[in-house]
Amino acid sequence: MRKDDLYVTVPSFFRCPISLDVMKSPVSLCTGVTYDRSSIQRWLDSGNNTCPATMQVLQTKDLVPNYTLQRLIQIWSESVRAQRSDTESNRVNSVSHDQVRELIKQFVNEFRVHSELEVNSDRLSKLLGFSEESAENLRFVASVAAESDFLAILTSFLVHNPKNLKVVEKIVPLWKMLLVERGSLSKIGKANDIYPAIIFALRNGSSKLKMEMSKALEFITSTDSEAKSSLSENSDLYSVLLSFSTINTDWNPDLMEVSVSCLISLAMLRKNRVKLVKAGAVKSVGKALSTTEMGTGLTDKVLRLLELISTCKEGRLELCNDGDCVQAIVKKVLKVSNEATEHAVTILWSLCCLFRDHRAQESVAKSNGMAKILLLLQSNCSPAVRQMAADLLKVFRVNSKAVSCLSTSYDTKTTHIMPF
Repeated sequence: MRKDDLYVTVPSFFRCPISLDVMKSPVSLCTGVTYDRSSIQRWLDSGNNTCPATMQVLQTKDLVPNYTLQRLIQIWSESVRAQRSDTESNRVNSVSHDQVRELIKQFVNEFRVHSELEVNSDRLSKLLGFSEESAENLRFVASVAAESDFLAILTSFLVHNPKNLKVVEKIVPLWKMLLVERGSLSKIGKANDIYPAIIFALRNGSSKLKMEMSKALEFITSTDSEAKSSLSENSDLYSVLLSFSTINTDWNPDLMEVSVSCLISLAMLRKNRVKLVKAGAVKSVGKALSTTEMGTGLTDKVLRLLELISTCKEGRLELCNDGDCVQAIVKKVLKVSNEATEHAVTILWSLCCLFRDHRAQESVAKSNGMAKILLLLQSNCSPAVRQMAADLLKVFRVNSKAVSCLSTSYDTKTTHIMPF
């Protein structure tokens, strides 16, 4: 079905039981049933003294206006008109395949002459709108662009004009879509030169541009190993991505989630984990985890990132020095998701069992961490999580200081489940 084929479903209680049309002036009988005034008036004028829907005899033929329902119908009607208006607008502004080819041809030719995209902003807007309508449209634009220098020209503009944010904001959504369709940044000329432009847009662009460029970066880092390796050498990239985890009035959880996905992709290269630690990843995402309520998806990713960081010595040291972060991790052991549980337990196991850091053990004990571990052992957790949880219990049994903290903060009656 085309985008402009609007099918309107009318709520049943907006229809008159007699005419079955949307009521213009809803009124209620003494039986509580509502009709359109014109329909029920004709029924009564015909000599009937019953309610058409229930066939009850009417004690009174008074018609009481139903203003609440009338207002609901009015709001619904206005929304339908707005949808139709938008659909008509899309139909008028839509372009054909031949027009897309011509737009791209003109775009490429004029850029070769002027090397300036300001004059082409209308063409970009039309191409972007066409590409966003459907996956089929996007594939068509990508196929036409592949026959010309279109994508390379967009990339070249971003490389040479990163500060022209007005035009960059128009280009990036289309550039991102074509990049995804192409499948690899490395296949584009001047791929390495685009990285400073990406970082500049992330640091200085509008919230919309930051989101679009972050999504492009997420695709690049997750699909192009060559580009990811090159990007990871730029220390500014880590700091700008971590800046989206700062909790302030401009904080955007969606933007943080995309940026953390990028950081996870970068951290898959072991050499990058120390760079992340040096850039302040533990402090930044740890503070966000401990001070802000996050959605399940974002919490999963933050814990996954911290899990990767905990696999290097520098990362473990930073985590152990941040008691608030460790306590926030403990709180996520249960009631978030299976993935969050696994990531959180893995981090605690790394700090308390593998690294055997007493500061981390104390932080876990102070936050009733062992109570959560005991509950976790009674749940339907995975074998790997169960084994790590058992290891944590053994560590706290042996460590008399941690046991002391535990006994003063949590009095459990479930000691019978302990395996030792």
